[in-house]
Amino acid sequence: MTFVQACSLTDIPDAGVLAIDVEGTEVAIVRSGDEVHAIYDECSHAAIALSEGEVDTDACEIECWLHGSRFDLRSGKPTGLPAYEPVPIYPCKVEGGDVFVDVDHPLHTDTES
Repeated sequence: MTFVQACSLTDIPDAGVLAIDVEGTEVAIVRSGDEVHAIYDECSHAAIALSEGEVDTDACEIECWLHGSRFDLRSGKPTGLPAYEPVPIYPCKVEGGDVFVDVDHPLHTDTES
């Protein structure tokens, strides 16, 4: 895997999201305490930036503000209509207070359950 430094952990609000370009890929990085998730920053239903929506850290989901589609941050799979296609998620890790993301190897982009 090719991890690149995306941001500092403190750049992301706790229980919030940061929109960032990682090597030409728009990524929404979501933080819950010291845990982070990286997801492609575009709703699969309406091509809207997911980073502009609400984050539910208890359910580990992000919601598109336009039509209310929700996506699981661990799998990228939609958990609420109208979206039915998953969104790519990316491996990420925190080291030394920095967040690293690997956009070259997206995870869980299939449509099977």
